[in-house]
Amino acid sequence: MNGIHDLGGAQGYGPVFFEPDEPVFHGEWEQRVLGMFPALFATGQFHVDEFRHAIERMGPIEYLRGTYYEHWLHAFETLLVEKGLVTAGELDNGKPDSGRTASPALAPDMVAGLLATGASARMDEEKPARFKVGDEVRVVNKHPSGHTRIPRYARGKLGTIALDHGAFVYPDTVAHGQGAHPQHVYSVSFAATELWGSDAAPKDTVRIDLWDDYLEAP
Repeated sequence: MNGIHDLGGAQGYGPVFFEPDEPVFHGEWEQRVLGMFPALFATGQFHVDEFRHAIERMGPIEYLRGTYYEHWLHAFETLLVEKGLVTAGELDNGKPDSGRTASPALAPDMVAGLLATGASARMDEEKPARFKVGDEVRVVNKHPSGHTRIPRYARGKLGTIALDHGAFVYPDTVAHGQGAHPQHVYSVSFAATELWGSDAAPKDTVRIDLWDDYLEAP
């Protein structure tokens, strides 16, 4: 979906500031939020694209004011309420409603496997590829109202297939509970001038991972 989260190529937000000797976490609460992700993900509470779409649905002002882990916490709260695992009242007062049972916990013997695989969305099934390495492709110029991984700055642009990663779940459907619909994901190489115009460095290229349905023959 088009929204404030899609900042690639956008202008007017000022310089990017780097914090010298920046710590991994700015507070203990950030560590706890990070730990919530594998605990919830591994027990099947949501898919990673549902998580991304929950962040995309934040209000523009809230999104810009929020920090990285505040975005994560918003997504957890949104999804857990929507899926009936907690209520808005429980979030407000920090106490479980009477009669409710706890959701499944991440067992210790699950942690090593989760960390080793990174919870990949790769699909093992054989799926024919629409394109091959070296093919010239154009990114479709679509603006869906739901979740998508097509950055706005690449829509309608010409690129070349540089690598075929294999088949993965399709974000645009799995984010909305409409099935995996696996398809190939390609690393597509774009000339910087194609994306950013004549002011871009003429020898620079940008690679973007894009699904079959995001591409068409030029």
